[in-house]
Amino acid sequence: MRRTRYSPCQQPHLRTSRLLGQGVISASFEFFPPRTTAMEEKLWRSVRRLEPMQPTSVAVTCGVGGATLARTHATIERILRETSLRPAAHLTCIAANRAEIDTIARNYWDLGVRNVVALRGDPPPDQEYVPKSDSYAYAADLVAGLKRVANFDITVAGYPEKHPEAATVAADIAMLKAKVDAGADRIITQFFFDNELFFRFEDLARSRGIAVPIIPGILPIHNFRQVAAVAARAGVSIPALLPRWFDGLDDDRETHRLAAAAFAAEQVMGLVDRGITDFHFYTLNRADLVYGICHMLGLRPSHPA
Repeated sequence: MRRTRYSPCQQPHLRTSRLLGQGVISASFEFFPPRTTAMEEKLWRSVRRLEPMQPTSVAVTCGVGGATLARTHATIERILRETSLRPAAHLTCIAANRAEIDTIARNYWDLGVRNVVALRGDPPPDQEYVPKSDSYAYAADLVAGLKRVANFDITVAGYPEKHPEAATVAADIAMLKAKVDAGADRIITQFFFDNELFFRFEDLARSRGIAVPIIPGILPIHNFRQVAAVAARAGVSIPALLPRWFDGLDDDRETHRLAAAAFAAEQVMGLVDRGITDFHFYTLNRADLVYGICHMLGLRPSHPA
């Protein structure tokens, strides 16, 4: 069913105020494995800062071409050992062949990991993705394989503006349906900056029989120039408002941070206004903006942060 669309003269945040603090809003966070000692310290400061928010899970990414697989594993082991968090391991088709992926998955299960994010994965820059005969070809194949290994709770990716390599939106939705039919338990979307794109995607997915939860992926804008570059590579559109919003703030970090917080707050409150209660935050291993957004959503630490 299509959610209510509010006219400019209405006051949608009245709905938000009823939901915030009622225990119905939840969040999950995504981190990437650190490459250096300094990055590791930054990661763990962020993990400790966000842990009291009691996220539903914390995903740890696997880099381009599966390059960070060992570091992903080490980070997940430490999360299990030193925190109360529930980690979700990223696994990609291009990280290894089928037998190796199955072994990695069994090892994760034996560690106590029950959540996996299953992705096709990105090849190295300037290389076209070509499935190998001994590997899982696409994410749907990986989902089916993981379900054969163990009863993992599996998250897959969705693309509100379609995957950059998909020929059409219809083809992209068909691929998403294949992932769900293979056993995926939920969808987390690529980040977006226009909420209408998310709702259009959700409506289209539902019309094609996709019934699992669809969770919006939110990327706080710590650095607009960097985010714009990432968005261009990922096929994510930048609303005309955003460049003007951050214009002239490259060397004014405090005002940039205020602008980023204001935009993120407007985006997530707009989603809550229309019934969204679950969020996934791409933290970039930084806790400040994410913590503030979660606070605005009514989430509170389970103990002093």
